[in-house]
Order: sequence, then C-alpha cells, then structure tokens
Amino acid sequence: MKDYGYGLWFLVVFNSLLFIVFAASFFHPQSKRDWRALGGFSAFVVALFTEMYGYPLTIYLFSGPLAGLIPGVDLSHNSGHLWNDLIGWKGDPHVSPFHIASYVFIGGGFWLIAAGWKHLYAAQSAERLATEGPYTRIRHPQYTGFALIMVGFLLQWPTIATLLMFPVLLYVYRRLAIREEREVAAEFGPVWERYAAETPRFLPRRGHDHRVAPRAAVPVRVPAPARARGRRPS
Repeated sequence: MKDYGYGLWFLVVFNSLLFIVFAASFFHPQSKRDWRALGGFSAFVVALFTEMYGYPLTIYLFSGPLAGLIPGVDLSHNSGHLWNDLIGWKGDPHVSPFHIASYVFIGGGFWLIAAGWKHLYAAQSAERLATEGPYTRIRHPQYTGFALIMVGFLLQWPTIATLLMFPVLLYVYRRLAIREEREVAAEFGPVWERYAAETPRFLPRRGHDHRVAPRAAVPVRVPAPARARGRRPS
C-alpha cells in the first residue's frame, strides 16, 4: 500500500487534526450546538484523509469491482483525483481546474468562518445583533463557510463516503440554523424579524441591496456566552 502512497496513518492523523484544529480556531465553538456543527465537519475530514492517505476504499472499488465506470482509475495515488479521470486530464492533478477551484472554495470557506466570528464577537461585546460584515449578506456565514470547505475537498478528492456525508451534513446544518433562529427570534423579536426578512439564510441574493437598515442594528441586550446573533448556549 505504501508503494502507492497509502497506508500512511500518521498523515491521516496529522492532516485530520490540522484541519479540525484550524477550523476550531476560526469557529470558536462554545455551545453544544457549536460542537455538533464542528463534530460533523470533523467526521467529514477524518473520512476524507482516511481514504486519501490510509485505505483508499473508493479507488479500490473503482479499480476492482466497479472497474470501467471511471476510465483510467488504478491504485496509484493520482487516481484519487477522480474528476480529473472523468475529464481525461493528463497533466499534474495538482494544477488541474478542479484542484485550483478547490483551493478557492477551501480558502473562501475559512475566510468566511473567520470573518463571521470577528463581527459576531464585536456584536456580542456591544450587546447587539450581528448585522455587519458577512452578516449583511447571509444570516449564517459560518455554516456556509463549512459547506464551502467541504465542496473544496470534494472537488479535490471525492470519495463515496464524503459524497454521501455531504448532503447529510447540509441537512444537519440547516436544522441547526432553523433551531437557532427560533431562539434568536424569541430573544430579539421585531429586530430579528426585520433582519431575517431582508437577509437570506445561507446564499446571498443577486442584485440584493446588502446594506442593513439602521433599525436592524439597534443595540439589544444579548447574553455574553451566546455564540451567534443572540442565541443562548444549548
């Protein structure tokens, strides 16, 4: 296995911890809900690097029992870039269009999580609703950030496990966001309702005026330990 670049379990552990700790340092989990969100992302990362450096189940299936479904797949490490195999990319997989796009998604996701925390922390310190920075465009920039990072990894190294986990995690994040919004609505009342009516949940609207009306940023008391827009710890 090591001849093909697999069976490297140290790299599985190292890379998994690297990205999980990196994400936690941007996300700053505090409540049980935050840890559930980070836990789902962590499971995705571990599944990804287990196949990337440990045991390549997806590559084994497409070069064995499912051989022929994706032309050119073998046990070599470069075959893990399945999108390149599908389009017949012959050059270095690390400079393919899919790989370059993955860097954009992963970097953008981490930036969105960090930017969201910066403005969230400022709003908590001022005891008001977070409506600045990425919160002027979407209500849940940090969940969107996690989704962007996962899309980036799927563009770079898709596996059967992570492709199955991705829609499940999107569903989980949506449920967490809706539950969170109920608590925030009870805490902020009309201020939240006005903000929610003008701001999409996860994806910004094209041509939408992202400037938040002054009334939406009126200082409102928010519990100091809360993690987002006035939510109470769960």
